[in-house]
Amino acid sequence: MMGGLESHAGIELAIVGATGAVGETLLRVLAEREVPLAELHAFASRERAVPLSFRGRPVAVRAATKEALRGHDVVIFASDEQVSKAFVPACIECGATVIDNSPLYRLAVDVPLVVPEINGDLVQLGQHLFPVGNCTAIILTMALWPIARTAGLRSVRVASYQAVSGAGKPGLEELASAERALHDGTAEPDPHAFPARIARNVIPQIGSLDDAGDSTEERKVAAETRKILGLPELRVAVTTVRVPVKSAHSAAVFLETDEDVSVVALASALRASPGIAYHDRGIVTPRDVEGHDDVHVARLRAESGSKRFFQLWAVGDQLRKGAATTAVQILELLIARGLREKARLLRA
Repeated sequence: MMGGLESHAGIELAIVGATGAVGETLLRVLAEREVPLAELHAFASRERAVPLSFRGRPVAVRAATKEALRGHDVVIFASDEQVSKAFVPACIECGATVIDNSPLYRLAVDVPLVVPEINGDLVQLGQHLFPVGNCTAIILTMALWPIARTAGLRSVRVASYQAVSGAGKPGLEELASAERALHDGTAEPDPHAFPARIARNVIPQIGSLDDAGDSTEERKVAAETRKILGLPELRVAVTTVRVPVKSAHSAAVFLETDEDVSVVALASALRASPGIAYHDRGIVTPRDVEGHDDVHVARLRAESGSKRFFQLWAVGDQLRKGAATTAVQILELLIARGLREKARLLRA
């Protein structure tokens, strides 16, 4: 436990999955954005002998149990679906607000799926559960939202190129060990985090395939894109591909607008949109954006002079904007709307 961060000026926050890739990024983002916290508690699947560090102070890592998770104002889950299933309902029953990075509740009816730059008005104190969307869906909708506001959207087709960090620390470690083996000329380890070897390779499958040939990830991206944008009838076709990149996802996007519009007008809308870094010329790569929060959009162009069919390239850091930063932004909106004062009254 880490006490007295800011006396009782802030909230009491717990992070479940604090030792994972998203959890560690959450700690960095919370520190960078100077989110006001009275207490920070870290949890994992088991107690850890070595504490984490936050704002220069040690934070003990305890085993997550229902009892240990009682009494916090906000609990952020940076773990898998099974952990959320085990603990999220109990946290809400105890009065906590939950921000959940797992896919468990994203498509639940009456539960908002918030990307703050798009639909941040849905963050209200009466709502106690805020799922964080699929990382690719977040990056994709950030690029699509300014276009949808400007000329509407009729259809979207996307091929994603997703970093190994999407599979957490095991994915990062698998790529690193495979690259070392190939460099040293030793036996390459068998794949565990991915369905095929990832080093010097691309894998056109993320998750299991259904009878129609769509993967779990492809279904998530399509459904969550519709929900985030508030366009339930939007036609979305997705092919998701794992690539040997560390932490930034990319997407080649092909879209049709509802109304005639020019590249100039769409570029202006993207340039003016919060959280977007628009590139008029040149390219942007995953390595360029690692460690940053903006979603970068480049190579916007019309198909053969069309006023309705366009293409673009979007890139964003999966661990940050695709997960941790969006979770922290939701927390900041809750604080801005009175969560801090409500928590202080309850503790008085």
